[in-house]
Amino acid sequence: MNYWLVKSEPFKYSWDTFVKDKKAVWDGVRNYAARNNMRAMKKGDLVYFYHSNEGLDIVGIAKVVKEAYQDPTTEDTAWSVVEIAPFKKLKRSVTLAEIKADKKLEGIQLVRLSRLSVASIKPEEFDRILELSETK
Repeated sequence: MNYWLVKSEPFKYSWDTFVKDKKAVWDGVRNYAARNNMRAMKKGDLVYFYHSNEGLDIVGIAKVVKEAYQDPTTEDTAWSVVEIAPFKKLKRSVTLAEIKADKKLEGIQLVRLSRLSVASIKPEEFDRILELSETK
């Protein structure tokens, strides 16, 4: 299993809206590194859901339910989407400030490549964030 992080501005698409929708097509990504991360996602992989710009925190975990396919919002075949579904809300959100202050997370892509909207997460980083969130 691989682990990922997707970013969404809560005023555009929040965790609560995602939960109500029960599933989302993660479209509109126009960065090659983020696109490549989505193409590497496999069904069943876990994905942290991060509120960007407002909140600046990881609030929940999603699961990949459909692997990459052509982005239906464009005819350009360079772009892909995946489908994700809510898996679990974190007991306590984990803020960007907490992540930056944690030595165990100093290499995390969320900080190193802060503009990347779809990032890979190492298993030990995933576990550490889960621990910080007090989620089982």
